[in-house]
Order: sequence, then structure tokens, then C-alpha cells
Amino acid sequence: MKAYIFPGQGAQFVGMGKDLYEQSEQARELFEQANDILGFRITDIMFDGTIEDLKQTNVTQPAIFLHSVILASVLGDTFEPGMAAGHSLGEFSALVACKALSFADGLRLVAARANAMQKACEIQPSTMAAIIGLDDFTVEDICHRISDIVVPANYNCPGQLVISGTIAGVDKACEELTAAGAKRALKLNVGGAFHSPLMEAARVELEHAIVHTEINAPICPIYQNIDAKPYTDPALIKHNLIAQLTGAVRWTQTVKHMLEDGATSFTEVGPGSVLQGLVKKVDRHIPTESAVI
Repeated sequence: MKAYIFPGQGAQFVGMGKDLYEQSEQARELFEQANDILGFRITDIMFDGTIEDLKQTNVTQPAIFLHSVILASVLGDTFEPGMAAGHSLGEFSALVACKALSFADGLRLVAARANAMQKACEIQPSTMAAIIGLDDFTVEDICHRISDIVVPANYNCPGQLVISGTIAGVDKACEELTAAGAKRALKLNVGGAFHSPLMEAARVELEHAIVHTEINAPICPIYQNIDAKPYTDPALIKHNLIAQLTGAVRWTQTVKHMLEDGATSFTEVGPGSVLQGLVKKVDRHIPTESAVI
């Protein structure tokens, strides 16, 4: 069974989506529709902007979303997912590609999500760090024992977990995790503590938008970040999307569940190939590829 996976923030690069725009009339129409919905020409930034322009949260998230969902749309009948999942932001891409959300509604939610997250980041300085070479339990235990806010945020693959929280909490956790045997504890250049309780203000803001957005049953099960389980019920999908901003991205568990449920290959739809590398860390024998038109 073919599994399709959709990347999240960090996969962006200058020039992303330009080949789609130039090669496909359908893609051009969708990109121009996106420019109208967003109220600025995001295509100019994606195709010819600077990497600094592209790093702005209100640009990054819609840009990755657009690259993914427009590529899926252009694939046409060759896009036949038996199951799908997205990493953080990529969950919205998966839902649009699999017909649970309309293109316009998905883009509006992603734009609202980016703006809400940016505002939450400005409320309190916060950060994230990648922890390499420790088991999940040790990371969870040490984070739990620290008095400042710090939590596991991204279970990316075995031996690679991202923590998220206040600057003091993440600094203290990095110190203790290194002492516990982590090969690396690397602070990330991000705007804030994504997928942590510090995103509560963003969760509340986005909840209103999600509740008032129509979500339909997708064409295949969507494995959602919050618990790594497959969903097709629109009400449950909405509930999980709302919980996603303050909950962990359980990507390792997602890939394992997809494999257990019969995934025979993984196709990454969108910029980059980061997710393929993470899948290989779970099962190095499983075939992976990037979607191409």
C-alpha cells in the first residue's frame, strides 16, 4: 500500500515551486489563487526572494503548504494514496491533498496558523533543541523533572527527538541530557517553542478558525500527529488538528503505525526529502521517493 507523506517547516528553499508554475497551467492557476487569498504575491518570494524572506513564519508555512498541495493536485490520477500523514504543518497539506479540506480553506487555515504561532512566540521568548542519541524515555523523564516549561515536541525518528520550551527550560534540559549521554543537544534557530504549552494562545486562536471550517472525510486514512493513529471522521480530525499546536509531533510512531498497517512504500510530496530520511531511520529497507510531475 502506498503511503504519502507531507513535510513541515524547515523544508523551504528559494525557487521552490517554480518548476510547477512554469510547467503546468493548473499549477499556475492555483498559485495565482493563493496570491489573491493571501493578499500578497507569495510566488515572488518563493521563486525569487531571499532565504531570509522565506524564513518569515507568515511566508514559510503557506509556501511549503502550497508546494505540497499543488504538486499533489498536478499529479492527478497518479496520486493514489492508501494512507497519508504530514509532519506538523504537513498535516494540513495531507488533508487538502486527500480531499478533506478545500484548497482555499486549507490555505486560510495555514495562514491563520502561521500568524497565531508568530503572535504566541512574541508573548514569551522560547526555543527548541534537537537531542541526538538518547532514547525517548530518558528525554521525557529529564524534561518532566525540570521546573521550567520544557517538553518533547517532535519524535522525529529513533534517537532524534526535539524538545521545546522556555529558554531557561531548554538550556537546563540540554545540560542534563548531555550529562545523561546525548551525543548532541543542539539549540535550533526557530522563532519559539512550537508544539509545547507555550503555544496555548495560538491553539485558542486557531481553534475558532478550525471549528468554523468545513472538513470532509478524506479519500484515505490520515495518520495525525497528536497520537499517530489513522482518522477519517471529520469531527475527530478537527479535534486532533486543534490539539496539534500544543501537542507533540509523534512522527516515529506514525511511521511505525503506517508500516504495521501495510505501507509498502513512502512518497514525499513537497519540498526536500527530510521525511524520507526519517522513514529510513525507522525501516532502512522500505522504498521511499519524492513525488515528481
